[in-house]
Amino acid sequence: AAVHDEVRSVEVLAPTACPRYLGRVIRNVDLSKPTPLWMVERLRRADVRSIDAAVDITNYVMLELGQPLHAFDLAEINGGIRVRMAEEGEKLVLLDGQEVSLRSDTLVIADHTRALAIAGVMGGEHSGVSATTRDVFLESAFFDQIAVAGKARSYGLHTDASHRYERGVDWQLAREAMERATGLLLEITGGEAGPIIETVSEQHLPSIAPITLRAQRITQMLGMEMDSAQVERLLSALGLSITADGEGQWRVEVPSHRFDISLEVDLIEELARLYGYNRLPVRYPQARLAPQAKAEARSDLPELRRLLVARGYQEAITYSFIDPRQFELFNPGVEPLLLANPISNDMAAMRSSLWPGLVKALQHNLNRQQDRVRLFESGLRFVGQLEGLKQEPMLSGVVCGSRLPEGWAQGRDTVDFFDVKADVEAVLGFAGALDSFTFAPGKHPALHPGQTARIEREGREVGFIGAIHPELSKALGLDRPVFVFELVLAEVALGKMPKFHELSRFPEVRRDLALIAHKDVAASAVLDVIRENAGEWLTELRLFDVYQGKGIDPDRKSLAVGLTWQHPSRTLNDDEVNSTTQNILTSLEQRLNATLRK
Repeated sequence: AAVHDEVRSVEVLAPTACPRYLGRVIRNVDLSKPTPLWMVERLRRADVRSIDAAVDITNYVMLELGQPLHAFDLAEINGGIRVRMAEEGEKLVLLDGQEVSLRSDTLVIADHTRALAIAGVMGGEHSGVSATTRDVFLESAFFDQIAVAGKARSYGLHTDASHRYERGVDWQLAREAMERATGLLLEITGGEAGPIIETVSEQHLPSIAPITLRAQRITQMLGMEMDSAQVERLLSALGLSITADGEGQWRVEVPSHRFDISLEVDLIEELARLYGYNRLPVRYPQARLAPQAKAEARSDLPELRRLLVARGYQEAITYSFIDPRQFELFNPGVEPLLLANPISNDMAAMRSSLWPGLVKALQHNLNRQQDRVRLFESGLRFVGQLEGLKQEPMLSGVVCGSRLPEGWAQGRDTVDFFDVKADVEAVLGFAGALDSFTFAPGKHPALHPGQTARIEREGREVGFIGAIHPELSKALGLDRPVFVFELVLAEVALGKMPKFHELSRFPEVRRDLALIAHKDVAASAVLDVIRENAGEWLTELRLFDVYQGKGIDPDRKSLAVGLTWQHPSRTLNDDEVNSTTQNILTSLEQRLNATLRK
């Protein structure tokens, strides 16, 4: 009971975040008195360090009832208490000596001149009790779970109070905890208690409407019937008020301390827990499942995985979030999409490519004496910011080391661009549409300027292949050539419907052409011109030699191609083949200035 009438005014300026706040002035306490040994020992067993009587009592009541409390030095409070949102950049020195710059979304306990504590997290150093404290202002409040969630971590803190408020506290417990703490404080330190000042915003307090529980729903979810007497016995044992509400259903009223129960399924979960999960019957669902026809024009991701494994790759699974510094290395000048609450500082940015994770896995293997590494990964990349964010499934790989595994029958040549290109072409051609993809010289900030190809399909960019840029390799500590590729999975999987063509019984005719073209002319351009002019009976076109050197103009190169024709119903004669060959040579000279080598 109150023995004096001294109070401090309490204003709650943020009732949504703090629907209930209780405060009480306790005068003439003697904090030089030691905390009783029984309380010190109980705190020690709960892994809580004893500090002084006032702090120990608030910690003890928090452990005993689950309600965090805080004790302020009344002499350090200027005017009354104001529960408000912090001003942007407002400074506060916490009890651990750390000075923090507060954000405007942080709820604070303040007086009329300054912030005294971060609500639900930690008090300030200057307003905390000490050995010289004579008068205490005891606080017991309910802070909204959403309002305080994540605030402690955002300031690099984690306290017993924040741990409880973030998970929910009984909103009707504050007065009981206040009375219990007051009784202990008067018993241990002496003093005189004043009246409790309580500010409540009823409309912002949580409330749980009565829940209707149906026997039919229990049977449906648990796979067994539970008799009425057993349902009522189990739920009543939890402190729930349960009354029959018609045939086969109950009306259940939930007390404030079970704020985790708000739906019918929550009650059924409690029934399953109390009945025993191991006692629930095992029943397998029955369904009529018709087999679905496989789309012949698409290749599935598991098939592409098996293809790459067969070509010597191993699958890797890396995190979707990476170090922002690594993001900058692979994407200079691009703003990353940052996580609001990252696991750690080196996992704070969403990846815009799978390469950073794969290269990190490659480094891990190289550091463990694995000289030949071939890894691939399928997963999402995240391009852009929250508005307009593009999440796109990709298939990526990284390669370094020798071309073939060590063995007596093969050499020790190092893998090069064309080895990786062959692997990529195998993936692109798996669905039968390799001829719809083209490789063109490209530019990418993470790739070598002279060893980079942009992969296109009907004018759309669908991927990149190339060697890691030398400067990036140096920054990553890579001492050998590393090649990477990345493909848009949707484009790779889309192929063409296979069609049957009858095999010809007539002989093939082959012509080999040695062509001289400018060194900057792409071989693919030469092959495209040949296909356009070779006629419908061309069955195979192969580039089998490229030469630059002695006997050739330094600005030109020699390309040797083999053309094979076969008619489905007759034998081709020399005049037809010679005429077609001459048309090809004329077109090559007119369009690419490519001539037959003398």
